[in-house]
Amino acid sequence: MVEQHSLDAVFHALADGTRRAMLERLSQGPHSVGDLAAPFDMSLAAASKHIQVLERAGLVRREIEGRSHKCSLEAAPMHAGAEWLRHYERFWNQRLDALERLLRQDSKKRKRK
Repeated sequence: MVEQHSLDAVFHALADGTRRAMLERLSQGPHSVGDLAAPFDMSLAAASKHIQVLERAGLVRREIEGRSHKCSLEAAPMHAGAEWLRHYERFWNQRLDALERLLRQDSKKRKRK
């Protein structure tokens, strides 16, 4: 299974809509902190705090060139979250398949009566 600490950090980072929107923008290519803050009514300091959460989760890499901070997407940690979700998807699919079988058996019994 996936290491819990990193998984917690990824889900915490993804829990906020602003951070998800920033990741969406970064999926198009690297952006500056100013670019990432622009669509939102927030200061550069507030945007930087969101980016720090994404960095701690390993979802963003920040490169500093002089006074410019360029951020890039690091998608690999999201795979851990997807793996965790797939585990539970299989679990629920098995349970739902079993329920479907029971309901079909019950329906057949009722039709015979």
